[in-house]
Amino acid sequence: MRTALFAAFLLIALAYALWRGGGPERAMAAIAVTIVAWDRLLVTSGTFVYSSLDIGYLALDLFGSLATITLAMTAYRFWPMMAAVLHTLPLLAHFSRVVDMSMHPAVYLTMQVASSWCLPPLLIAGTWHHRQRLMRHGSDRSWRGSSPPSHPMTASG
Repeated sequence: MRTALFAAFLLIALAYALWRGGGPERAMAAIAVTIVAWDRLLVTSGTFVYSSLDIGYLALDLFGSLATITLAMTAYRFWPMMAAVLHTLPLLAHFSRVVDMSMHPAVYLTMQVASSWCLPPLLIAGTWHHRQRLMRHGSDRSWRGSSPPSHPMTASG
C-alpha cells in the first residue's frame, strides 16, 4: 500500500511539473522518471539486496545525486538544492552499510528510501512557485547564465 501511495503521489507531481513547470521542473521530472525506470529494472531483475552493499542501488543513488546536484548548480531556482540533498542522503545508507555490515536490512532499506517521500511535495511546490512568478512577472528565468527576463516597466525604447 505504501508503494502504491508513493507512486500515485509521485505521478501527480510529475504530471504537474511536466504540464505547468519550467525547464528545471521538467528536468527534475525526467530525472525522476529515469530513477523510477531504473528502480523497476532492478526490482524485476531481482538484483536488489539489503543484506549486503547493494551495488545496483548504489549506482542508481549516485546517478540521482549527480543529476540533481547538476540541476541545482544550473537551475535558477532554490528548490533543486533541497532536491540534491534529498538525493544525496541515500548515499549515506550505502556508506553506513560498508562501515557496519551488521546493520539490519530494514534499516538499510529505510535509509535508502525515506527521503524520497519529500521529493513529490518539493517538486509540486517548486512548480507552483514557478507558476506564481509567471503570473506576477510574465516570465521566470529557468537557468543560471541565461538572460534575465525583460520587464515592461524597466525596458527602454
